[in-house]
Amino acid sequence: MIKVFVMNTCPDCESIEMQVKHDSRFELIDIGKHIRNLKHFLKLRDSLPAFDKVKKREAVGVPCFLLDDGTITFSPEDLGLKSDLESIGARCNLDGSGC
Repeated sequence: MIKVFVMNTCPDCESIEMQVKHDSRFELIDIGKHIRNLKHFLKLRDSLPAFDKVKKREAVGVPCFLLDDGTITFSPEDLGLKSDLESIGARCNLDGSGC
């Protein structure tokens, strides 16, 4: 099962949630819903090189997809999903830019 890390206040996550919420191939994990979810995400973010570029941009890194083989992708298209083109540019960085 593909784990999809999202946050309910993330504009880029809304479209992804709508596409996968009834698809049994995916498990939605909202990192803002419970501290356990946030800790799981932060452990991945702090330890996997896949997040290096994300951290350099001071982005959070959601939505992201944890595949069964342990790899991470940030591209919905890799999984046959669509990006929400309207939210491009709506990405919020830690410094508040892009929000």
